[in-house]
Amino acid sequence: MKNQNMKTICHTTQRTKEEKKKLLIRLRTIEGQIRGIQNMVEEESYCPDILMQVLAVSNALNSFNKLLLSSHIRKCVTEDILTGNDGKVDELCKMLQRLMK
Repeated sequence: MKNQNMKTICHTTQRTKEEKKKLLIRLRTIEGQIRGIQNMVEEESYCPDILMQVLAVSNALNSFNKLLLSSHIRKCVTEDILTGNDGKVDELCKMLQRLMK
């Protein structure tokens, strides 16, 4: 929906087939890990065992973020800087502040 006082901005990123494949494989792996944790809870597994699996998911998400962030910097940010648009640098800095909370 579009507010009359605000512009609707839609950003997209073109990824290579290989990049998309890597990202989707990581997400599917994380999805499987989450289902495993759900099963552990249903089966009343020992709390520390569940916590270790949650840690593994957290690490997998961090790994996904690193891959995506690297791609974003190499493509989107670099392209905008080369065309004289330094707004992406500010956007990147704000995003990094949020990620590092």
